[in-house]
Amino acid sequence: MRDPDKPQQIIDAAVRVFARNGFYNSRVSDIAREAGIASGTIYLYFKTKDEILVTLFREKMAGFVGVLRKEIAGEPDPPAKLRRLVRLHFETLEAHPDMAEVVQVELRQGQKFFRGASAHEISAYFDLIGSVLQEGVEAGVFRRDLPVKVATKMLFGAMDQVTTSWVLGKRGYRLADAAEPVANIFLKGVTRDGI
Repeated sequence: MRDPDKPQQIIDAAVRVFARNGFYNSRVSDIAREAGIASGTIYLYFKTKDEILVTLFREKMAGFVGVLRKEIAGEPDPPAKLRRLVRLHFETLEAHPDMAEVVQVELRQGQKFFRGASAHEISAYFDLIGSVLQEGVEAGVFRRDLPVKVATKMLFGAMDQVTTSWVLGKRGYRLADAAEPVANIFLKGVTRDGI
């Protein structure tokens, strides 16, 4: 009989193991030991270590986008929504450094991750950013000639690079402190008045 809590226990253990050892240096037995279960138990829920990584990303990313969607909905206008989104992006990863390590470093090694297993989840995040930008264009707050798809990738790319630098720099400063400058620089480029 399968335990419905076991997959989450395995995923949480995998985040810690992958962050500590790296994905390629981690074994299923390491994840099992970290989770406090027998190695064979993992295979009741996941076929491979790769499947654990993909499931981990899908679940965490889907949850993250859902939280972002709710959080920014209460903001009064598109610039406030973007500021909140950037802040939550950085605060969430700073609060979960092992997850940040896995997302920023381990997921990107080897497989064509952003075109393969995670494409749907990444697209959902891009769609959320793009919808805020489009709302700003339609409201006349953002430039009418704003290339929404390009701007979406630029904002995501800026947040992604700042986070990767933070992870690789061994988290020697507060990632959340970067939220306001990143949002300000981006908004200067997309708003009609450059404010």
